[in-house]
Amino acid sequence: MSYPYQIKNAEQYQAAYKKSVEDPEGFWSEVASHFYWRKHWDKVLDWNFTDPRVEWFKGAKLNITENCIDRHLEKLGDKPAIIWEPNNPEERTRVVTYNRLHKRVCQFAQVLKNNGVKKGDRVCIYMGMVPELAYAVLGCARIGAIHSVIFGGFSAQSIADRLYDANAEYIVTCDGAFRGNKDIPLKSVIDDALIGNRTVKKVIVYTRTRTPVSMIKGRDVWWEDEMEHAEHQVEQEGKVSFPAEEMDAEDPLFILYTSGSTGKPKGVVHSCAGYMVYTAYSFVNVFQYEPGDIHFCTADIGWITGHSYILYGPLSAGATTMMFEGIPTWPDAGRFWDIIDKYKVNILYTAPTAIRSLMGFGLGHVHGHKLDSLKVLGTVGEPINQEAWHWYDDNIGKNKCPIVDTWWQTETGGILISNMAGVTPARPTFATLPLPGVEPVLVDENGKEIEGNNVSGNLCIRHPWPSTIRTTYGDHERCRLNYFSTYPGYYFTGDGAYRDENGNYRITGRVDDVLNVSGHRLGTAEVENAINMHAGVVESAVVGYPHEIKGQGVYAFIIYEHVHGDENLTRQDILQTVTRVIGPIAKPDKIQFVPGLPKTRSGKIMRRILRKIAEGDLENLGDTSTLLDPSVVEEIKRGKL
Repeated sequence: MSYPYQIKNAEQYQAAYKKSVEDPEGFWSEVASHFYWRKHWDKVLDWNFTDPRVEWFKGAKLNITENCIDRHLEKLGDKPAIIWEPNNPEERTRVVTYNRLHKRVCQFAQVLKNNGVKKGDRVCIYMGMVPELAYAVLGCARIGAIHSVIFGGFSAQSIADRLYDANAEYIVTCDGAFRGNKDIPLKSVIDDALIGNRTVKKVIVYTRTRTPVSMIKGRDVWWEDEMEHAEHQVEQEGKVSFPAEEMDAEDPLFILYTSGSTGKPKGVVHSCAGYMVYTAYSFVNVFQYEPGDIHFCTADIGWITGHSYILYGPLSAGATTMMFEGIPTWPDAGRFWDIIDKYKVNILYTAPTAIRSLMGFGLGHVHGHKLDSLKVLGTVGEPINQEAWHWYDDNIGKNKCPIVDTWWQTETGGILISNMAGVTPARPTFATLPLPGVEPVLVDENGKEIEGNNVSGNLCIRHPWPSTIRTTYGDHERCRLNYFSTYPGYYFTGDGAYRDENGNYRITGRVDDVLNVSGHRLGTAEVENAINMHAGVVESAVVGYPHEIKGQGVYAFIIYEHVHGDENLTRQDILQTVTRVIGPIAKPDKIQFVPGLPKTRSGKIMRRILRKIAEGDLENLGDTSTLLDPSVVEEIKRGKL
């Protein structure tokens, strides 16, 4: 099997890019022709960034699971689709062939149907990294239900907010999950999230950790019982069959919640056809995937990276993709390298945070590993710093593996800017060049395009690509305001960027009130709202600061009513509140108690000043004389942690 749309050298990249900009409809029509469609499109693209409205392959009919599974069965049925490595290295690995995946997805689709799930219903999935999570996601897609996967680190309150926003009626979860040396009680978190909920009808529970759980009669059912019953329904005369629901190209495929600059998480919606075409195209080209390669993306499926480059992208290309239940440092910091040697992994795609964390353990855990199967390395989630890039290149890739530094977002669905492994040049700390079909532009704060090279500005995209965000669930106006209103006519990424003399892009960080912690986006307002729920907190302001492992840490400035005795105990209480409201990923790294916050006379908090203080740049705070109370700044500087 080969990929007719795979770019193999720099000349082909230039030609493909030129065509994609001059004739985007012709370009994407050709790429899309290599997928299975029940009905071809009437119009390739209809769009307007003002509404915003983006429709790709209008009028086409398909089901994404037929492209991810069914069309591969004849030639690849016995080949591994998913290789699962459990948290505990002593536990048995599972290899799921395409035939096996087909059977399990059909079975779970039948389970959903038996429990009343219909096309268009929202199904919330809150599970550990087990193959059943993949079956649940693809089972939803097969019957046309909209899945919304929630990362296993979120709190009951965060889940309740997402269930309410999506008006979800069904949940799929596990009794618990293993993560390093921790057992996470997923079902009991779901039970807490459902207190007062009147919309959820069924909770399907998979047994993983054998943690005792409460099962509510009429609402909660066991995965294993349901699957056993469904098995007889989908098997006829030794053949497995569950007809895939016919979907319109623009029908929603999933909702994935991401932090915004306001406190309420926003449900990013991706549609069936464009998302499928773009994730497969970007997967094959960025990583230069060859049939038979083993692709190891270390992300969690609760994030967009897992959706696009563990499941949908690789499977629609007929690839072998790895799922890992554990963490890179357990039982020791050699776990990734053990996995690479054990399975002869060819492509490793991980986060700069993980690389920096592993660097901190020294090279002792790398030594003794061959790592000679590796062909391509990748990074995702945040810009990678020079030191980590070279450590990765020298010690993991042995200076023989191209590193792809990929820039993209939950909203973009797939990689937009990245070098292609061995095809276009890499430059440390630079995402480099856009993929075909992607037109980045830099604008100043007034929205005027900044021409030429060696320039910096706010990063926008001029023209839709197939996996452009379609809407924010239940609130299209929020989508317009967040992404399309700041600079009319463009999609605004929220990131700043620098373009070098060769047109390579380097992402310089967020320019809005969003933090990027270990590759996870957190809205400052969301974290502040959680802190402010603590009984003694009067007001708070949160900013990012450079963190040697996470890339960006969270620094909280808090006005507290009265700190009784032990400041550290009060800090722990506040951290506990944030964990309860959002989850442990949002906990501030530093909490400084302050007498006041720097505000303008109109009451706006000057985060720019707080950011400088958090970064340790105490001499360049700019003019503070216009503040309501300039003396507050001096006190904050004196108390800096």
